[in-house]
Amino acid sequence: MVKSFDGRTIAPRVLSFDLDDTLWPVAPVIAAAESALLSWLQDRYPRTVAGHSVESMRAQRAQVAVRFPERGHDLTFLRHRALKDLFVEAGHAEVLADEALEVFFTERNRVNFYEDVRPSLLRLRSRYRLFALSNGNADLKRCGIADLFAGHVTASAAGFPKPDARIFAQLASLAGVEPKYVLHIGDDPLADVVGAARAGMQSVWLNRDGRAWPEAHPPPLRTIATLAQIL
Repeated sequence: MVKSFDGRTIAPRVLSFDLDDTLWPVAPVIAAAESALLSWLQDRYPRTVAGHSVESMRAQRAQVAVRFPERGHDLTFLRHRALKDLFVEAGHAEVLADEALEVFFTERNRVNFYEDVRPSLLRLRSRYRLFALSNGNADLKRCGIADLFAGHVTASAAGFPKPDARIFAQLASLAGVEPKYVLHIGDDPLADVVGAARAGMQSVWLNRDGRAWPEAHPPPLRTIATLAQIL
C-alpha cells in the first residue's frame, strides 16, 4: 500500500490484474492456437498457406505491424489484417479472414490457469472489485472468468498499450476511483509494475519463476510469487 501526503497508508479499493503470464502461461496457448489455425487453413484453404509455416505467418504479421505502426498495440487487428493478406494473395475473398480469426480465438481462449488463480480471485472478490487490464486479446467470458471481474480494459479498446499511463487512467475511470486506490498486479516489470506506478497506482510484481528484477527500473515496492500472497 502507498503512503498519503501525511504518511498514512492508502488501502486499495480496486484490484487490477494483467492476464497473460499472470493468470495463465500464455506461450503454450498462443502456440496451440497458431498451430490449430494453420491446420484449419491447410484443410479448408490449402492454397492460402502453401509454403507457409507458423513461423512464416508470424513473420507476415510482424510485417503488418511495420505497415501499420499506429495499430501496433492492437493484436487482433494485426492478426486479422495478416489473414486478409493471405487470402487475397491466394485469390480468395478477404472476408474469409473473419472465419479464420474465429478459429484462432477459440483456441486462444482455451487457457490453463495457474493453480492459485481461481481460489485467489474468489477470495479477493469478496473484499475488492476486480478488473482486468491487458495488452493481449484474451476474452474473459470465453476464458470462463468474466463473472469474477467488474470490467476489462484492453490495449486495442483503449488505443494505448501498457505501460502508457493513459490505459491505466481508463481503468481508474472505469472503476470510478482515483488511481491511488487501484492496486495493479502483473508479471511484466515495465508494462505492469513501473507503468502502474507512473500512472499513480499501487503495484505489485507477480514473479512466479524467481526472475531477477531488471536494474534499469526502480525496484517494486512489493513482490509476490503467487496470487495467494496478495492478502
